[in-house]
Order: sequence, then C-alpha cells, then structure tokens
Amino acid sequence: MGELKRTPLFEVYKEYGGKTIDFGGWELPVQFSSIKEEHQAVRTKAGLFDVSHMGEIEVKGTGSLDYLQRMMTNDVSKLKTGSAQYTAMCYENGGTVDDLLIYKLEAEHYLLVVNASNIEKDFAWLDEHLEGDVEIKNVSEEYALLALQGPLAEDVLKKLAAGIELAGMRPFSFNKEAVISSKRVLVSRTGYTGEDGFEIYCTPGDAVSLWKAILEAGREAGVLPCGLGARDTLRFEANLALYGQELSPDISPLEAGIGFAVKLSKEQDFIGKNALLKQKESSVPRKLVGVEMIDRGIPRHGYPVYKDGSRIGEVTTGTQSPTLKRNIGLALLEASHAEAGTEVEVEIRGKRLKAAVTKTPFYQRKKKQ
Repeated sequence: MGELKRTPLFEVYKEYGGKTIDFGGWELPVQFSSIKEEHQAVRTKAGLFDVSHMGEIEVKGTGSLDYLQRMMTNDVSKLKTGSAQYTAMCYENGGTVDDLLIYKLEAEHYLLVVNASNIEKDFAWLDEHLEGDVEIKNVSEEYALLALQGPLAEDVLKKLAAGIELAGMRPFSFNKEAVISSKRVLVSRTGYTGEDGFEIYCTPGDAVSLWKAILEAGREAGVLPCGLGARDTLRFEANLALYGQELSPDISPLEAGIGFAVKLSKEQDFIGKNALLKQKESSVPRKLVGVEMIDRGIPRHGYPVYKDGSRIGEVTTGTQSPTLKRNIGLALLEASHAEAGTEVEVEIRGKRLKAAVTKTPFYQRKKKQ
C-alpha cells in the first residue's frame, strides 16, 4: 500500500483536533469535535470543510463544447459563463464513470470538478475519447478547495469578501475574480450538504490562511471545522449521491435518481445515451429509495434487502439520522418494490428486520423568505 496523499491543510488539522482516516488513498479528517456536533453546526449555523482532495480537469479549445456534449449526460450548451452544472459521464452500457460539476470559465474554457478517487480514471476516460480542437489538463495540483456550508455561510463569508456581492449569487453561479481575506479565489454557490453555502477554490499556498480567516470570522456565530463524517451524514439526509455507493459502473444515473442531470432529448449523442434510452423506455429496472427501520437496527452500506423471502436489493448508505433521530437508509431496490410504504426486510447481523420504503430526500432546508 502506497503512502497516503495529503491536502495543503494537513498540518493544521491537529490544531483543531482533527482525527484522520484513509479515504480513498487520502489522509483526511473524519471529525474535529464530533460528527453529530459538526452535523448540527452545518444545519443550524455553518461548518467549514477541507475538500481539497477533489480533482480538477481543465478543458479548452474551439471544439470543447461539442466534446463535452458527447462526454456528459447533461446539456452543456445550456451553461453560461459564470455558471456551473451538475452532470455525469457514462459508459456505453449506461453505467456511471463519475458524477461531477462543470464550471464554464469563459467561452471554450471549462473546469471539471471530479471525485477524488476517480481523478486518474476520469482523466484517462476523457483522454481516450479526445477529438477535435480540444486540450485537457489535470490541474488538481493547482487547486485547494474549502466549503463553507450552512444558513450563516453568507453572513460569515461577506465579512471577508471584497469586490463581490455574495447575496446576489444564485445557486450554481460563481465568480472567478473574487477576493476573500485578501486572496484571489473562485467562489461558487455550490455544496454537498443540502444547505446553502459556498465552495472556495484557491491556490494550495493560500489554503491555510483562508481556513484560519474563515474560522476566525465565524467563531462568534459558532462555525466549526468539519470532517468527512458530517459531510457524509449531511449529504445522505439530503439524498445527494456518493460515487461508489449510490453511483458506480454498475449503477446508471437513472437508477440512482439523478435523471434530472440526464438530458436524453439533447440533440447531440453522448456516450451511454442509447443504453439509457432503452432503460427508460423499458422502465428503469432498479430504483434508489429511502428505507426507514420499523424494528430496532441501523441499515448500513451493503446490507441485503428482502421482500417475501427474496432478495430485492441492498442498502447503499445508512445511519441514524443526526437531524431526524431515525434509523434510515438509501437502498437500490427492484423497481417493482420501490413504492413508498412497501414493507421490506433489511438483514442486519444475520437477522431480517422490518423496514418500510419511504420518500426522499429525508431532509430539505427551508428556503429564505
């Protein structure tokens, strides 16, 4: 096993009580105080995450739009300069290569933000299908990434912002000329928690000072440094897919419930389109659903799910919800058993315990009036 990768913030984790784990080959903090405390901070105040392990791939050239239209499930032609889009890449059979964000920096110039464990795989896939006047470059080493998430994120960040009106930023918009705490950064109104918030792309050399400045600016408001544990429980409650669990080479975007990012009607063909069209026309065979335990027990990733003695799927993510205090999970089930209210059984430590299919997302933030 090789040496674990570290982000530019690794050396300051200990200052804030960070406990690190191996996450896909990266040594990252699972928590600083406690997962529940950090989770609660993001839901009610704000939390700051180091997500510098995410990958960035630059795409530019006169053929870049046509190229991205062929590679992505979403309609990249709808992107305007200064906006971002959630999308996926698929294999020919409809399985998922990765889910990602595309930022349109300017005409014929895009930045793809991909999952950390998929950086090399994604770049190889993009390179394999490269054609036309297009240049791609893995620029992950040029970026660090902080995420400030929660209802107070805007109030905290505007204390440090210069030359940018945060209140006017719409979801999935960004400013690539922003200044935060005297550092030039790209700020986007995006996140992975189900809350309002911002992601801040900076140079690796600026990451530590920005991290400290944001936490200091948010100290009185109760902003906490947060780890992977809270990031997972937050995204899970909001029904945001995690690659490797809700999405994989064996799970299509339609099965995973991100059909909103699959534009089968767009004019240009994309890799996997025919398979996804067939899947939709013949009815998607499996569906990602919520399950809530009736019997005592916590559904965990990989636990089998049964109906009338037959295995009908498995849990992709599950926990005791810190917000709802209920034992819930996401499960990929045969579509015929995916209706809300259907009673199923989850096998936990050799015992089949009662659960019921329930609607998702489990949690939705209240919109500002």
